[in-house]
Amino acid sequence: MNYRTVHVTRYRYDKPVASSYNEAHLLPRSCTGQALVSASLHIDPPCRDYRDRQDFFGNTASYFAILDPHREVTITATSEVRLQAPRRQLSFGDAIDWQETARRLAQAGDPETLDAVQYCLDSPMVRALPALHDYAAASFPAGRPLADAVAELIARIHEDFTYDPTATDVATPVLEILQRRRGVCQDFAHLAIGCLRSLGLAARYVSGYLETLPPPGKAKLQGADASHAWLQVYLPGNGWQDWDPTNNLQPSGRHITTAWGRDYSDVAPLQGVIYGGGDTHKIEVEVDVTALPEPVEL
Repeated sequence: MNYRTVHVTRYRYDKPVASSYNEAHLLPRSCTGQALVSASLHIDPPCRDYRDRQDFFGNTASYFAILDPHREVTITATSEVRLQAPRRQLSFGDAIDWQETARRLAQAGDPETLDAVQYCLDSPMVRALPALHDYAAASFPAGRPLADAVAELIARIHEDFTYDPTATDVATPVLEILQRRRGVCQDFAHLAIGCLRSLGLAARYVSGYLETLPPPGKAKLQGADASHAWLQVYLPGNGWQDWDPTNNLQPSGRHITTAWGRDYSDVAPLQGVIYGGGDTHKIEVEVDVTALPEPVEL
């Protein structure tokens, strides 16, 4: 299945901005199960300096500077990806248990497992706190297969926590999310990652998009889609596996990966520095994810 994604972000400032320096993670990457067909970033007003680079995690990071005074900025990311055969997922009842996985990560000897170890460690927004260990423990008795334990943890987060866009912001600590039992996809991904890291397991944050479907008989509203977040869990010998705690499922055909890192701070869609702008500003975000017709073979 091919998808076209259009992500529009608009900033309006109370006073003129003299200049701004920005970095975006808005262009999807190619990875297992996903091929990037095309991607572009359009900035209005035009920027004087623009360049793409590959960051430490292999994502596309776009740097741009706007050096002329402005009170409004619009960043439009347009991309097309091809989702291939469903990604290989964990098999329930897999022989390797979670404790053996943690042991192999602690004694990493091969390059792939050694690379995964960085996702066992604390990161700027996710720390392996005792409270997270206590919450996770019910799903991780001794000897339980990793796939089974992760599936139950994801299901518990989905059941125990309420999706509430008003409850948190991008800086809300994971411990506060655990206490409030409310949040959004970013929060639930961070929570699951913290739980897994508290057990010595490797988990990383994934940003992207999820195609949303309108109710039967209703037209899809323009801009009604949204960016999304989930996580990946590392299983030695079987690679990285995707899990979506917001929807209690393993992503397959409708999740589009933009970037991954230790947590949100590594892959924030937009971040930067502005000079001026006053004390307040407004942000508008619109996302459209459109399934494209399959090409006709002649």
